[in-house]
Amino acid sequence: MTESAFYLPRGEDRFLATEHTAGPWSPDAQHFGPPSALLVRALERLPLSWPGRLSRVTVEILGPAPLAEFSVQAKVERPGRSVELVTAELVTDGRAVARASAWRVIASDTAALATPAPVDCADWPAPQECGPSGWPEGWHTGYLTAMEWRTVSGSVTGPGPAAVWVRQRVPLVAGEEPSPLQRLFTVADSGSGISNFLDPRRWWFINSELTVHVQRVPEGEWIGLDAATVIGPDGVGVATSTLRDLGGAVARGAQALMVRER
Repeated sequence: MTESAFYLPRGEDRFLATEHTAGPWSPDAQHFGPPSALLVRALERLPLSWPGRLSRVTVEILGPAPLAEFSVQAKVERPGRSVELVTAELVTDGRAVARASAWRVIASDTAALATPAPVDCADWPAPQECGPSGWPEGWHTGYLTAMEWRTVSGSVTGPGPAAVWVRQRVPLVAGEEPSPLQRLFTVADSGSGISNFLDPRRWWFINSELTVHVQRVPEGEWIGLDAATVIGPDGVGVATSTLRDLGGAVARGAQALMVRER
């Protein structure tokens, strides 16, 4: 891989997707981790009239995101004095491929009330104590090799729930240091992939959205992802995940899945 980031800036809120964004299903379509993080970047850059942060972000996936040039636009959809709705859209060749909506809330000091991390979450081994993760046969690289993966429990190549440590090997946008939330969202869309229990050569299990509720902003480069997938009787599934840093849980994620035979 010759490029040094998921996206190269092209000016005026335009970005070129590099081969690092290519997803496991096709080398011609992006994994939605980087686009989700790019939408969060746009939401974070919206002006604020009071100190606050994003508390819930939903990314609606409207179609495949090609490895192409994109524009990203964000706006305050519903302003408020303590809570407001903000939105962003990712567009290529006149077509929206993803939209994000988020609630931004005013910051206040609730440190004395903060919920402690569960014991099982705090007992995770450090990333350097975990072995590298593999991937199912036939999955394309790109995004997968642009991230460093270390298995905590379960098996990414085997069926069932799994937990991993993940960190970016390249920036989100060339020349920029990713924000903590951008790092979080670069990983968050991988819950269904690491916890799948279907043969990807026979089955599609593709998410149409990603929703993340943020408890606190993560610290450091490593993001932990503890995920499980359940599937209903008529082609609908849900992947849920706990996202964390070295200090414990930071967010909860969910993905609605379309499940069908190839």
